Amino acid sequence: MARAAVIAVQLYTLRTLLDDPAHISGVLARLREIGYEAVEVAGLGAGVPDRFGDELRRSGLTACAVHAGLDRLTQELDRVIEECRQWGCEYVVVPSVPRSYHSGEGFRRFAAEASELAGRLREHGLRLAYHNHAYELERFDGKTGLETLLAAAGAEVLDAELDTYWLQFGGADPATWIRRYKGRVPLVHLKDMAVRHGDPVDAVIGEGNLDWTEILSACRDAGTRWLVVEQDNPEGDPLEAVAGSFRNLERLMSGEGDRR
Repeated sequence: MARAAVIAVQLYTLRTLLDDPAHISGVLARLREIGYEAVEVAGLGAGVPDRFGDELRRSGLTACAVHAGLDRLTQELDRVIEECRQWGCEYVVVPSVPRSYHSGEGFRRFAAEASELAGRLREHGLRLAYHNHAYELERFDGKTGLETLLAAAGAEVLDAELDTYWLQFGGADPATWIRRYKGRVPLVHLKDMAVRHGDPVDAVIGEGNLDWTEILSACRDAGTRWLVVEQDNPEGDPLEAVAGSFRNLERLMSGEGDRR
């Protein structure tokens, strides 16, 4: 890569701790203490966004991206742009699309809408990206929805924030997909998958079954800039969960960890 990737954390993981403005300072300070350099913004409670920029700067963290739903981007785009300006974000990420888009025609329709949104964001120095779940791996006319979307939108319009857990959940190899979109995956959601009582669950990085040596190698090959740690439903203290992920990820990146 042209520069070393930065380890960030998706704040949605900590949403239960960020529903009160009084908690922001302590949570961000703890993340910096753990070793994180950046956050991806999502899951803030009411009243938190108004104080978030000042608290972020005070903590010494940066914000690499913000998640914003399609309805918010169509109804409150100016507000999203202003938040990105205040927080120093480079990317606006669409976290999902409504069920009405879950078809080949629907993904092409979203690609056209994304083109318009990306043009307006570009005027403010921002890039648009799309975060996948598993439903985008359903095939329509021989192609997955995600392939259809990224082909229809084009690299100049839409980047990808690939999610390792959801790719694996959908039967795809995360490393293969990351390499396939080299130069177009500036952010990757790092989320491990374990099996409990026969069911897949998300897990602390390094404590599940994903092949992290290969995934991290693929991120290097693809030029990924931000490695975003996420755990949708951490057990116990969310801060302890992201601390464990950070420790394991650092060990894996240094070559001291095993493949899983």
